[in-house]
Amino acid sequence: MKSIWTEQFIVRSWDVDRNNRLSPASLFNFFQEVAGNHATELGVGKDALLRGNQAWVLSRMTALMYRRPGWQEMITVRTWPRGTEKLFAIRDYDIIDGFGATIAQGRSAWLLVDLEKLRPLRPQVLTEKLPTNTDMPAISDGAGALSARTKLEPAGSRRAAYSDIDYNGHVNNARYIQWIQDMLDERVLEESNHFRLDINYLAEIRPQETISLWLGSADELDQTVNETRLFAPFEVTECWAFEGKHTDSEQSAFRAELRCGA
Repeated sequence: MKSIWTEQFIVRSWDVDRNNRLSPASLFNFFQEVAGNHATELGVGKDALLRGNQAWVLSRMTALMYRRPGWQEMITVRTWPRGTEKLFAIRDYDIIDGFGATIAQGRSAWLLVDLEKLRPLRPQVLTEKLPTNTDMPAISDGAGALSARTKLEPAGSRRAAYSDIDYNGHVNNARYIQWIQDMLDERVLEESNHFRLDINYLAEIRPQETISLWLGSADELDQTVNETRLFAPFEVTECWAFEGKHTDSEQSAFRAELRCGA
């Protein structure tokens, strides 16, 4: 049983933007890949859980990027379980570049769900036998609950199409990040060398469902910008909040906040 899972990747052309820097969505893709592989190695992966009619559902995620690697860079992506917090199983991540520097960190919170009753279970039934790596916190305040923001403006809509859906039959967690990227003016991410992205996944999005998108800038989120200086390890120059709602029910599908630094 490996307490820390390590994989090496080469940054591909489709992982970077036109400035040759890793995109936020690609960062989430790397994190989800190693998380799934490690869960399988630990005996609590997708196939093992399905035999008991259970599944892991990603509920919250925080990612910090200190340097955005470019095309053909070799990176080492690591992940490890961090025990539980109430109903959440916590998993941390980091990325190390070819010079040995930590260029990204992450924390995720997962729910263990009974697929028949569609309700969360105590994750300790699976995690109590797993390593907890108490001496390796990545983002101590990560994967927290995000408050609803009242001063958001309409930013269009998205219909969950073929390329959005993963093998679980709903929109993939990294796809939400692509939607968030596309809501912003291109300038925001093009001018950002560092960022912190927090997201809460509140309700699944099924094929063909339409989501209304909402966006708020730093001007409407002054209090949030001030708060970020407490836990973003860089000077925050812009802060953005996002929400996606099911158009038929107005139920929130996700909330997210992005803090950028030059």
